[in-house]
Amino acid sequence: MGAANPIRWQAEALWEAVAPRLPGFTVEVLPEVDSTNSELMRRARAGQTEPVLLVAERQTAGRGRLGRAWHSQGAPAQPPDGGLPALTFSLGLSLAPRDWSGLSLAVGTSLAESLHPQVQIKWPNDLWLQGRKLAGILIETAGAGGSSAAGRYAVVGVGINLHPRPADGLSTAPAWLQERVPQIDAPQALQCVLAPLVQALVVFEAEGFAPFQARFQARDALRDQAVLLSDGTAGTACGVGGDGALLVHTSAGMKQITSSEVSVRPAGAASA
Repeated sequence: MGAANPIRWQAEALWEAVAPRLPGFTVEVLPEVDSTNSELMRRARAGQTEPVLLVAERQTAGRGRLGRAWHSQGAPAQPPDGGLPALTFSLGLSLAPRDWSGLSLAVGTSLAESLHPQVQIKWPNDLWLQGRKLAGILIETAGAGGSSAAGRYAVVGVGINLHPRPADGLSTAPAWLQERVPQIDAPQALQCVLAPLVQALVVFEAEGFAPFQARFQARDALRDQAVLLSDGTAGTACGVGGDGALLVHTSAGMKQITSSEVSVRPAGAASA
């Protein structure tokens, strides 16, 4: 069930902050949807590839990386401030970067910088706060139509915990933004992150991951940590390369890991 009182999303202010960078941009808020990413991907496959921000007050089938579920309404009761337990949105726009490598890290860097100085990025697409998951990122693409120069339609999905939520099936309870930014609600969090995120995507399209590499390193949650790869290989995380690949020093030497190959977690952790 959504919040008892209407959520004031300030859609006009969101539009004003983004429209100059994305001509034709629109803002849409839905009280409920299966998944904001799924909805924009359905639209893209039907030929609707205009730039749009889609916000959901409730997701019934939110998705994360590798098909994992993202529960935007994980809290069992209404938060005490009468707002939403999480902010969930997807941003859809056409992108034509020379190289797509590192896009999720560029997105994570922008979000972390906008939210709080203590927020870190757990490669390749999670935000952490004091070793606990605060937010997740899911990026999907579809053909944008026209020539290959038109690039692809990118859907950048984001879910940020605002309030505590159950830790069912997790070894560590998730983090939530109000731990560090008391009283922030979903509309305020969206105002904080949206315009910088759009700017980051514009920069990424023009320059790739290079402008974000040092910024990512400054918030890298895994750097110098013992990590365990999903294939059983153990090593020490040593930052990322120029293409965003995770560098892991193993007994067999340095390995470059891409998001399509493995998942990574700190050694000894039961779940990441």
